[in-house]
Amino acid sequence: MTLSSQVNILLVDDYPENLLALEAILGSLGENLVRANSGQEALRCLLNQDFAVILLDVQMPGMDGFETATLIRNRERSRQTPIIFLTAFSTSEQLMFKGYSLGAVDYLLKPIDASILTSKVTVFVDLFKKTEAVKAQAAQLAAINAELSDSEERFRSLSAYAPVGIFMHDTTGACTYTNPHFQAIGDLTLSESLGNGWVRRIHADDRDRVVQAWQAYINGQATEYATEHRFQHRDGTVRWVYARSSPLFSDLCELTGYVGTVEDLTERKQAEEARAQVFCEQTARREAEAANRMKDEFLAVLSHELRTPLNSMLGWSRLLRSRQLDEETIVRALETIERNALAQAQLIDDILDVSQIVRGKLRLKCQVLNLVTVVEAAIESVRPMLEVKAIQLESLLDPAVGEIWGDSIRLQQVVWNLLTNAIKFTPTNGRMTVQLSLAQERSLSATEQPDIRSAQIRISDTGSGISPDFLPHVFDRFRQADSTTSRPQSGLGLGLAIVRHLVEQHKGNVQAESAGVDQGATFIVTLPLLDTKAELNGSATHGIQTNETSNMPLNAGEATLMSSQLQSEGNAVSAPSTTPRVLF
Repeated sequence: MTLSSQVNILLVDDYPENLLALEAILGSLGENLVRANSGQEALRCLLNQDFAVILLDVQMPGMDGFETATLIRNRERSRQTPIIFLTAFSTSEQLMFKGYSLGAVDYLLKPIDASILTSKVTVFVDLFKKTEAVKAQAAQLAAINAELSDSEERFRSLSAYAPVGIFMHDTTGACTYTNPHFQAIGDLTLSESLGNGWVRRIHADDRDRVVQAWQAYINGQATEYATEHRFQHRDGTVRWVYARSSPLFSDLCELTGYVGTVEDLTERKQAEEARAQVFCEQTARREAEAANRMKDEFLAVLSHELRTPLNSMLGWSRLLRSRQLDEETIVRALETIERNALAQAQLIDDILDVSQIVRGKLRLKCQVLNLVTVVEAAIESVRPMLEVKAIQLESLLDPAVGEIWGDSIRLQQVVWNLLTNAIKFTPTNGRMTVQLSLAQERSLSATEQPDIRSAQIRISDTGSGISPDFLPHVFDRFRQADSTTSRPQSGLGLGLAIVRHLVEQHKGNVQAESAGVDQGATFIVTLPLLDTKAELNGSATHGIQTNETSNMPLNAGEATLMSSQLQSEGNAVSAPSTTPRVLF
């Protein structure tokens, strides 16, 4: 029972100014003050509410305070409600005695001292609250006792009519009780099942194993008893059962015995092989249906994503052909056409990348790289997108991180995809963090081998996060948390799959973490570092393929920068186009 934080106090007076004065005095108590302008109205208030105390004016037209108090006392619900009479017209002891005879707890003369009235009302308010608390506790105890009684009866019926066998043993391991279902499963009578009699019905091939397991359990050599074995009936029928037991403790935590259950597994055992076959068939069918459904969803998304920029380009192209646009509108139209063309090119590039991955044709052009340069270049390439959404980006790049052996363009693609993914799902004025640091992880070979030094890139955001159900599939191809064409974010759901493949081709790994929806997300990329010049000379042993790679689609300025850097440095890090690539 939940008690109200406020109690009701009834104020009865035919003068509104007196009621206001009472409210001003008692308002500091923080209780619910109910006003009544007459005895009749006070009685109506008492029909549906309980009051801690009633302040009742004696002199009222129609029904005076004494008559009202008499009717209040005649009702069972308000018979014990404290009444304090208030009067300004008579100090007659006879009237005071009359008030007390009607069950009043006090008789105060106006003008009333505020501190006296407050202290008296406070006493009755506290008394009312304590009384209600006692009633609630009494009701709760009564409910607990009733529940205990019902529980005892339920457990008695459960033991007698349970669909599983129930047994009890003492601390020595001797059986002291079995229910009817246990006796039916083992083809035993009650007397035959007690002591160690139940052991004789265990199949001869299982008996020694079961007895040894039971003895080890009651001797404390095993922490649990759970075993499958067979009972053999008198007519030769064999029943498979699953038996398990738990210790019983007294209130003083002393071991008093053991209780256990026996479940008949015969039909389950007989059906296992057929069910396993059906399950395999159903699983294969579900996987095929899911694959087909995922393909259909991807094709629908692909059609939508390709058509959206195309419609924009066609619309602006028609407007340009009209030759009725001013210079500012023409510039805007050309910028829109270029932006949507780049967006469409980026989508096609993602599809081509995935196609190369599926066919095993995606190759890397590897060399010695400084990850700080790669990450900084990727950050600079997404800077306009950050400014559009006013996202605060904090970069913590450790310059002490060593060099790696990899493809600069593809690694920048990895970082760029993760950054744009975070930007897409981070709201305006959100925050992002990019951290590059050293990570230590144990070698998977013999324990005497040294640890593998690795670099770790962490990209965190305060965006929409990833649901726990979708988190294991976030790097799957063609998988999106929302695959409808009306979703708020664009993309084909390929970017993260490309990230995983590129990181794994660099002998690294990538993982995603999220506390849930609206909790943000963190993507962690781990890449092995080059420790010595010997490793550099033997870079082919890293297993990274070094065939010619396919370049990412770049705009004209980026392509010029790429060409210049490749010719002058041989270690170019170019910025991808600013079209979003990834959709969870």
